[in-house]
Amino acid sequence: MQFRDLHRQYEAMKAEMDQAMLNVAASGAYIMGPQVAELEQQLAAYVDMKHCISCANGTDALWLALRALGLKPGDAVFVPDFTFFSTAEAPAILNLVPVFVDVDDKSFNMDAADLERKWQQALNNGLHPAAVIAVDLFGLPADYDAIVDFCRQKSLPLIEDGAQGFGGSIRGKRACSFGDIATTSFFPAKPLGCYGDGGALFTNDDRYADLLRSLRVHGKGTDKYDNVRLGLNSRLDTLQAAILQVKLRHFDDELKAVNRVAAKYSQLLAGKVQTPVVPEGYTSSWAQYTLQTENRDDLQARLKAAGVPAMVYYPHTMSRQTAFAHLNQAPCPVADELSRTVLSLPMHPYMTDEEIETVASLI
Repeated sequence: MQFRDLHRQYEAMKAEMDQAMLNVAASGAYIMGPQVAELEQQLAAYVDMKHCISCANGTDALWLALRALGLKPGDAVFVPDFTFFSTAEAPAILNLVPVFVDVDDKSFNMDAADLERKWQQALNNGLHPAAVIAVDLFGLPADYDAIVDFCRQKSLPLIEDGAQGFGGSIRGKRACSFGDIATTSFFPAKPLGCYGDGGALFTNDDRYADLLRSLRVHGKGTDKYDNVRLGLNSRLDTLQAAILQVKLRHFDDELKAVNRVAAKYSQLLAGKVQTPVVPEGYTSSWAQYTLQTENRDDLQARLKAAGVPAMVYYPHTMSRQTAFAHLNQAPCPVADELSRTVLSLPMHPYMTDEEIETVASLI
């Protein structure tokens, strides 16, 4: 059994996928070929945002978003304590100070009440609050009703880290449309993944869009040899864009399929372990199906022995990462508890009922 079966996905799309890749190979337009601009238009339309700017990966997308905001070294950027490392790594690389915010114990996403507490603590400690990065963890959008309201009250720009959330929604409004700038990742195992690395940013702000297009190509001005600022070499390969165009055509069907898998898991596991919670009006894209259990390590070992891969996302919170030890920030209790109890099960659109039932019966 595969944790996320990309082989089955390829077989389901094989004819379209092979032709798309051959077309790129025959074209010779391997860097910034026409498929890149086409994909950007298609993604912007899907998310219902004015601009989509593709880039090389999701971590670069966060770096580019922070650069576009024009933050200053030493500024405080609020990030959830329970997330992948790059969410806090990107501001730290720019000499910004990540401030770790606890998360909700049901959604696993940033707790807006703790965000306000950490904002006040940052002020008390002499820091300048400058931005918020909210994460759509495991496919579920964060609590943007509360987070957007807080950011507006405090005049803080919001970056939506939708690396895992693409395809999720709140009352029909899709993930990657909630921030002043939103980012996503096309890592192969993501809800919408390519065959290597890739990422994108979304914004309705023309000025941000122009800056991002410059920053992703060495800070170019009128052309690539007119460099008006320092940037990155962070372009999405034409081949990856062509692959993503194929997958995007099938994406809504895959979303329906993963939600069917999640519903069956939750039905079979009800009362046995704590299953994921999707609030009313929300849709998850199920980057992970993550349960909570006190005997996590034993259960993971037993599943592995039966040929079922189960993964821990994440065994260490941001505040407990060695790279951030110098910040001396207090751990976040809910994030700590989750890092001890979460376990993610195999999840993908091509899981059969028999496979779901096998995993559930083992649990």
